[in-house]
Amino acid sequence: MAVVAVFQAPSLTQEQYEKSVSRLTGGKSRMESPADWPVEGLLAHIAGEGENGFRVVDVWESEDAFRRFGEKLMPVLQEIGVEGQPESYPAHTFVSA
Repeated sequence: MAVVAVFQAPSLTQEQYEKSVSRLTGGKSRMESPADWPVEGLLAHIAGEGENGFRVVDVWESEDAFRRFGEKLMPVLQEIGVEGQPESYPAHTFVSA
């Protein structure tokens, strides 16, 4: 079952998001395809500035894929000073074009 993960924290800025991307990809400035992620299983990734700050929304193919990514991501976020945990929940519906 697909899992939705939403991360938004007061300490997350676009600059910090870009730093995390660089660290997760070995220096790339952007993640542009699922192959750029350090683990398999990503179905969708959206990141941008909203009214309440910078937000990242992912859809993962399974809870296990999301957990494997979290094992890579959380140490990076701690290194760059981003606090908080993502909200995650099973997707009721996932449609991709």
